[in-house]
Amino acid sequence: MAESAKHSFNPDKGYIALLGWSLNAVEAAESFDRQYVVVAPDWAEEYCTEHNIPYIKWNFERLNDRSLEIAQTLQETGVDVAIPLFEETVEWAGAINSVLMNNPRLFGQSLLLRDKALMKRRAQLGGIRVGIFEEAHDKDDVVRFLKRVNQTLLKLDGDPNDPIHLKAFDKAGCLGHRVIRTPDEVDMIPDEEFPVLMESHLDGWEFAVEAWIHNGKIRFLNISEYVTLGYSVFVPATPKLEQYRPEITRQIEKLIKTFDIEFGFVHPEYFVTSDGEMYFGEVAYRPPGFKVFELLQRAYGFNAYHALILSFDPKTTEEEISSFFPKEVVDAKGVAGCFGVYPRRRVVSRLEIPQETEDHPYFDFHELTAPLEETVTKRTAFGTHWGLLYFFGKDPVVMRDLLKEQESLDFYI
Repeated sequence: MAESAKHSFNPDKGYIALLGWSLNAVEAAESFDRQYVVVAPDWAEEYCTEHNIPYIKWNFERLNDRSLEIAQTLQETGVDVAIPLFEETVEWAGAINSVLMNNPRLFGQSLLLRDKALMKRRAQLGGIRVGIFEEAHDKDDVVRFLKRVNQTLLKLDGDPNDPIHLKAFDKAGCLGHRVIRTPDEVDMIPDEEFPVLMESHLDGWEFAVEAWIHNGKIRFLNISEYVTLGYSVFVPATPKLEQYRPEITRQIEKLIKTFDIEFGFVHPEYFVTSDGEMYFGEVAYRPPGFKVFELLQRAYGFNAYHALILSFDPKTTEEEISSFFPKEVVDAKGVAGCFGVYPRRRVVSRLEIPQETEDHPYFDFHELTAPLEETVTKRTAFGTHWGLLYFFGKDPVVMRDLLKEQESLDFYI
């Protein structure tokens, strides 16, 4: 393991292990005052060696009899805490931190934050409002649940069904997310996707929260506004969504208490219904997708990965964390948003940024690349975008409308 020549760290602060490979997280750690090591699969070794990045090789498969080895290795190295960067490493962080901090409860907590069915049960026990949910082991379970939900909603013969949502137990965000409206659609689900979590549909405004927690208290709370789920997000939110901040803060405090969270970072999703009721969707214990950390840095100027390290590090002082964060909304220099591009045509030959996008004063930059193949695969569930467009400006309402407009434009023609 090569020591970085550039990195100087404060010996009074914690020694951090980053679980998973994220170049942005590594660059943030490199420019911070904590000693760190990257724990990543063997394919990262060459890059880490070449760039003098402290590195320990570990392939994150299912937890098994060998799982304790990495915790013991990190303990012997002097690491104080492991930080999960991806959904797949949350369980590992819980297992490792339970050893490093001599607190077995942390592993059980990580299972609750990883398994969507357990998570919803725990939320219910804590008095948090959730929709109807069940686990499905096969297609018959899905058909039964669809019929039962619509029977509960007093649907008559001929009425269109209310949809139900199917989600993988332990995948991030939109991965494995399907919307089912009819029994015929159930036949299209591959057997290998089971078991899944089934949920009733909540009609409401869906949004996400990013909250950094230290000593059981919220240190910074961002509300991310979705324009269209799976396509676009921006920060800070519009005043219309920000008006719910006091209630959202209460909900996050309830979440912290229910899941017994003392430190770290949570990324929950909620729905606000037309009557103002707030429903819990799910919570992740790792950085969000759609580059929200990068959007926060663009909007506020602070490094969200530095914030992640501060909130996880047991040696972070009260003074240090209090002085780190800006004031929510009022300290934002502007509004930052991104849009995930998915081709609208079945056959494409080249990338072309539409003139109205490129000429808009809010357009920042893009990460789109030329198509590798001409035929666009049919989008299953929410699919995966082909790259992101980034925008920055002053007005959240203009940002919201601009991101919505991108849905009707062709970037691949």
